[in-house]
Amino acid sequence: MEPGDGFVGTIPAGGSFRIVDLHGNQAADTLFYDAADLDNRYSAMDTIREQGSVYLTTGTRMLSANLDVLATITADTCGRHDTIGGACAQESNVIRYGMHTRHQHACRQTFLRYGAEVGIDARRLGHNINFFMNVPVTSDGGLTFEDGLSAPGKYVEVRAERELIVLISNCPQLNNPCNGWNPTPIRLLRWDPA
Repeated sequence: MEPGDGFVGTIPAGGSFRIVDLHGNQAADTLFYDAADLDNRYSAMDTIREQGSVYLTTGTRMLSANLDVLATITADTCGRHDTIGGACAQESNVIRYGMHTRHQHACRQTFLRYGAEVGIDARRLGHNINFFMNVPVTSDGGLTFEDGLSAPGKYVEVRAERELIVLISNCPQLNNPCNGWNPTPIRLLRWDPA
C-alpha cells in the first residue's frame, strides 16, 4: 500500500492480519469496528485504562467503549505503538505546521474515502492506533512526535476476536518525523481461520 493510500476490509473472527513496515519509520493509522455494529468501535481511553499502559504491544487487547475485546496484538517486532497521537487532518496540520499545509493530504481524508464504502462517515471516526509511530509522553503529561522505533521489515500482527472491519490509512504525513519526513509503502498480509 502506497503512502496516503488506504484499505478497508472485513477480517473474520479468529482471522489475523499483519502490517509490515517495509522501509522503516512509517506510521499506519488504523481503526477497528465491530462488523455487526459500527458504533461499537475501538476506544483508546478504555484500552489504555484496562491495560494499564499508554502504549500497545504483544498481548494488548484492543477494546471498544463497551469493553468488548475487538482484537489482540499477537506478534510485534517493533516493540510499542501509539494510540494517543491521533490521525493527521488538514485542520490539525494547519494548527501545528502552518497555513501552507492546508491542502496536504491527511489520514482523516483517507479514512473518510475508504470508510464510505462500508458506511463509516465522519461521525463514526474515533480513536485510532498509529502502528509504528513513536509519540512519547513527557513527564508533565505532554506529547512529542519523535522518529519512529521501527525499521525495515518490522511488523505487527493482530488477531480479530470478533468479525471486524479494519480501516487503515498509510500516513502521508510530511511535517513531523513519524515517517522520517519521507512516507513509504507498507504491506498487508491476512490469514483466515482454518
